[in-house]
Amino acid sequence: MKTGRGRDVFAKRSFGQNFLCDQRAVSRIIHAANLRADDNVIEIGPGRGALTEKLIAACASVTAIEADHGLVPFLRQKFAGASNFRLIAGDALKINFMEIYAAGSAVKVVANLPYNISTAILQKLASERDIFKLLVLMFQREVADRIIALPSDSQRGYLSVLVQRAFTIEKLFDLPPEAFRPRPKVTSTVIRLTPKNSPSDDNGDFLALLSLAFRQKRKTLANNLKSSFDNAAEIIKSAGIDPSRRAESLADFEWEKLNEIIRETRHHGFRG
Repeated sequence: MKTGRGRDVFAKRSFGQNFLCDQRAVSRIIHAANLRADDNVIEIGPGRGALTEKLIAACASVTAIEADHGLVPFLRQKFAGASNFRLIAGDALKINFMEIYAAGSAVKVVANLPYNISTAILQKLASERDIFKLLVLMFQREVADRIIALPSDSQRGYLSVLVQRAFTIEKLFDLPPEAFRPRPKVTSTVIRLTPKNSPSDDNGDFLALLSLAFRQKRKTLANNLKSSFDNAAEIIKSAGIDPSRRAESLADFEWEKLNEIIRETRHHGFRG
């Protein structure tokens, strides 16, 4: 496939690119987004534009963010006639999503996320979730399994708790390597995320807690937190949690309670 300047468009490993080429898969993703004519959509990593084309046809406005400057001329040429399309050439991790559309706009995110930045992008989307109505995202299956892992699942970790605090998550379907060019070595999974009305103003405190609690997964909560809290066991007990438990066993409501207790006491016990 050629760019507007006659150059071939190839996926770059450095960008974690695997272009979606299965039109049936594209249609399933579009359907999962429940698009309306008045929706505004952000697409991260449009690649060759397979999803982009369908998004443009289905909604009011599409803003695609592409970090690969080699793809930008191709995308600009391909969608030059689409008045509801805008392309931002840049790194999605450095863009403030809240500035793309006017405050109060109904914004959805639909994306086949580049593998190498998918978890970082998801954390950023979680921190800015107040502006989003719905997200339909594709990940490597092993990453998706971590995202949806429930308490006591060995795959449950920092990412699981963070994302489940921010979103209601639905695993929709898997896509085989054959749906992409070049073919990845792994299966991909599409998930749908609906933002929760959970607090986003204390994200820094909550992330600090998760980092401590999951620092060494095989250790107990008390052992992981004592490096920053002199009275770690007492703090954990005051949240109604056994200090000998591991972080992966805690339910969402227990994280909220522990975070609340720590916010009340951190100026006295927090050292890091």
